Amino acid sequence: MLHTSPGLIDAIRSRFAHVDACPFQGPRIFFENAGGALTLNSVVETSAKFAAIPDNQGRDNIASHALVDIINTAKADLSVFMNASTGQFFVGESGTELLFRMIRTACVNAPKGSKVIGSSIEHPASRSAARRWAAIAGLDYVNVQHDDETGLVTAEDYRAALTPDVRVATIVHASPVTGMGMDVAAIARAIRDISPDCFIIVDGIQHAAHGQLDIDSYRVDGYAISPYKVFSRHGYGIAWISDRLTALPHDQLIDAPSEGWEFGTRDTGSYATMSDVVAYFDWLGAQVSEESDRRARIEAAGRAIHAYETHLTDAMINGTGNLPGLRDMDHITILAGADNPAREGLVSIVVRDMPSAQVVTRLNQEGIRTHIRKADHYSGNVLTPLGLSDCIRISLCHYNTEQEVAQLLTVLNEMAD
Repeated sequence: MLHTSPGLIDAIRSRFAHVDACPFQGPRIFFENAGGALTLNSVVETSAKFAAIPDNQGRDNIASHALVDIINTAKADLSVFMNASTGQFFVGESGTELLFRMIRTACVNAPKGSKVIGSSIEHPASRSAARRWAAIAGLDYVNVQHDDETGLVTAEDYRAALTPDVRVATIVHASPVTGMGMDVAAIARAIRDISPDCFIIVDGIQHAAHGQLDIDSYRVDGYAISPYKVFSRHGYGIAWISDRLTALPHDQLIDAPSEGWEFGTRDTGSYATMSDVVAYFDWLGAQVSEESDRRARIEAAGRAIHAYETHLTDAMINGTGNLPGLRDMDHITILAGADNPAREGLVSIVVRDMPSAQVVTRLNQEGIRTHIRKADHYSGNVLTPLGLSDCIRISLCHYNTEQEVAQLLTVLNEMAD
């Protein structure tokens, strides 16, 4: 595990910007990773480098040729990182925008009278797109209800609602409200068993920073991530699409190459920073394994990240040192249960007789950054069935420490008074 290797956590933290201090607030603990993870120092440097380059891709000059090579290298890096041996990667405005575009294309090309299926645990990025474009395309939308107590939707939940006329399906890989990871491969298998030609599109935005990606094993057609949640920066999203989704009629310029999905000239720096992210996973994998193959090192990094984040969330829930854990604090309620093996680096709570906004403010005054989730258009699908108007989301990542968890528990324990 990461914390058992001497000096490794310090080495990890040294690679990230603002790891223990906010440039506006000063010293702080960052438990707001689900809202946007910390940024690699290498990404900051690469972003500045490419922001200064005036050239565009597709021109006949040395700089332009170099930019094209950098983009192609980044796409190859992403193929290794996400284990995608076919299909293509492209950049868009955001992960949400890319999900809308993939889902829209699948819906408007679906046979009349067919169905679209998704689940109630999904982020509105995919749920909104699926419901909107199902209605426009004249398709029925089927909602698979998640389990309120566990925060999960399973392959069997999907299977019970599936019929052969389902032609578009959406899956969320991990919930940004409960932090629970779904078994994408199992859900996709259940869909393919009943509707083999269904187009399956996955929201991987919350999951990407917390464990390895393995697109080849999922048998899906689209997968979106938001780089600012996986150690890169804001301002763009990354999508992978299968060859058959690539081939569907889609929005593009007249007479443009049929396989093209990007609009306009994209920022070369956005691609280049994803190479930085992949290089970081490669480096981390070399610290925790003796693998010589790049993909194997990335897989080792993913396993180590997941194991360490489980260790941190276990410490948060069960206690560390002499400090009681969240489950032992009578004034704390943990969403989706204290013992939930699907949890990915996130614990959402409510504090009895204290508004969540007040808790977030109190924690922030103590230098601990968390976030409130409200029963609004973002999180109401999860919170409203639980009878909650809001909750406090505590989201960590593998550069956080057990000492930071201890500081959080100390402040939350004091709130019993």
